[in-house]
Amino acid sequence: MWSKAGPALISGALLAAATGPAHAASADLVSIQTPRGVQQAFILVTPPQKPVASVILFAGGDGALGLTGASSMQWGAANFLVRTRHMFAARGLMAAVVDTPSDHKDGMNAVFRMSPAHARDIEAVAVHLKKQADVPVWLIGTSMGTFSAAGGAIGAKNVSGLVLTSTITRADPGWKIARSHRDGVASMALPQILVPVLIVSHSKDGCKFTPAADAPKLKDRLTKAARTEIELLDGGAAPVSDPCEAKSQHGFFGIEAKAIDTITRFIKVILQ
Repeated sequence: MWSKAGPALISGALLAAATGPAHAASADLVSIQTPRGVQQAFILVTPPQKPVASVILFAGGDGALGLTGASSMQWGAANFLVRTRHMFAARGLMAAVVDTPSDHKDGMNAVFRMSPAHARDIEAVAVHLKKQADVPVWLIGTSMGTFSAAGGAIGAKNVSGLVLTSTITRADPGWKIARSHRDGVASMALPQILVPVLIVSHSKDGCKFTPAADAPKLKDRLTKAARTEIELLDGGAAPVSDPCEAKSQHGFFGIEAKAIDTITRFIKVILQ
């Protein structure tokens, strides 16, 4: 049965949409204990109607949002997937914006993002979402968050699809994974992914770790995915941040709605 509340509810607030309270989405801060004994917090944004699918959103950087409420955090408010979370709800998707687990409050590096422990935490969130609404759960990552999303698609159950945006495909020489994962996410065990995958890039992404030209490299590695598509987006506003930060083409700055429409359209096509 569809319900918006769960036993792990900490706090909540109704966010009125432009059309009035009747069309409001509900945003709550939720924390669950995962099977490995840690607390996993996330913002849960639910549409007023039963969602057609749920999405778990993974921010970039070290992922340490430091959530203190349904709309307050210590870092990451400008991140592409964090700032667009209500757009997913407006399009009929339930969205969970995940923080770092309690044993990684200072942040997650790529090694942990790809670990079985992180995949188990992701699976626990997916199970929680399935209890709220028995609909398919998709994983969506951006930048460093693509390590988490891809890792979840590889190692977690109850995952129906994967979306990779501004994907890390070139490792910095100073990273711990530089030798083992020179091609970033493309060096992961992508042939193990069986679910549909959408790869979204900005054609003018200026971040040296996430060039749009590497999108085919990812697709070529997804040999067993049920379906794989690449979407290259253009346009937007002039960047006001570093090329690898959120308010640039790397974060789809100025074309957020276009990016979310592209993602939700792919998910809904798969659901048909």
